[in-house]
Amino acid sequence: MTEFIKITEQSSHYHHLEKMSVNEILTNINNEDKTVPLAVEKVIPQIEKLVQAITDKMVAGGRLFYIGAGTSGRLGVVDASECPPTYGVPYGLVIGLIAGGVKAITQAVEFAEDSPEQGWKDLQAHNISASDVVVGIAASGRTPYVIGALKKCREAGIVTGSIACNPGAPVSREADYPIEVVAGPEFVTGSTRMKSGTAQKLVLNMISTAVMIRLGRVEDNKMVNMQLTNDKLVDRGVRMVMDNAAIFDYEIAKQLLLQHGSVKKAVEYYKKQSSQQNS
Repeated sequence: MTEFIKITEQSSHYHHLEKMSVNEILTNINNEDKTVPLAVEKVIPQIEKLVQAITDKMVAGGRLFYIGAGTSGRLGVVDASECPPTYGVPYGLVIGLIAGGVKAITQAVEFAEDSPEQGWKDLQAHNISASDVVVGIAASGRTPYVIGALKKCREAGIVTGSIACNPGAPVSREADYPIEVVAGPEFVTGSTRMKSGTAQKLVLNMISTAVMIRLGRVEDNKMVNMQLTNDKLVDRGVRMVMDNAAIFDYEIAKQLLLQHGSVKKAVEYYKKQSSQQNS
């Protein structure tokens, strides 16, 4: 294992930020942000292995858990919460856990991340089993809440992954599929909600999107199973129905969509009816 180097805590490449103009601040932040996708690109092979492991477990009926603290935990909660409305999967299939519980999503909970036992307890509350996959998210790679949870998971035969932003991170040692995105020091020294957070968000986007595509929740490039939770999504769904079923009347397509509840079901019904009428 590579020696643990805390790059996320190293001093910024920039000095006297308080003396910069607004334009200089924004330009320099942007310049640093440009380095993040290149850092992610380097670990695509590791992300691929984790995606395949998650997909295999979910096809067999398992669930995906994200577990983290602070910004890392919030990012996991966000990614998990967006899967049901985007892909029409049931709530509880992808679960985000954060040290300190729901309160910690909007407010910092002091020392919540320092308990190596609490993460496993939080997973047990969801009846975690060997059917599931747990991905620990920790920018520093040394968060006790996350490391303790992954260690217990491995002892229980549960597949584990991790996302960290330091090479040789301790959390990687407890992951079957470790991912280390090394984006370098932050613009504001140690502020890992910046580049490290962006890196983690990009990786989470890749994981959940790739898994959902592999699970058949996307057809062509369309979210055909999305939930119709507002007028914008209904309109998007109507246009997808019109396109996929070659329906030229907006109101007919809308009626079909609302009747069947998803683009996929509406299109399948329409094509089946058309086939029967033409036979």
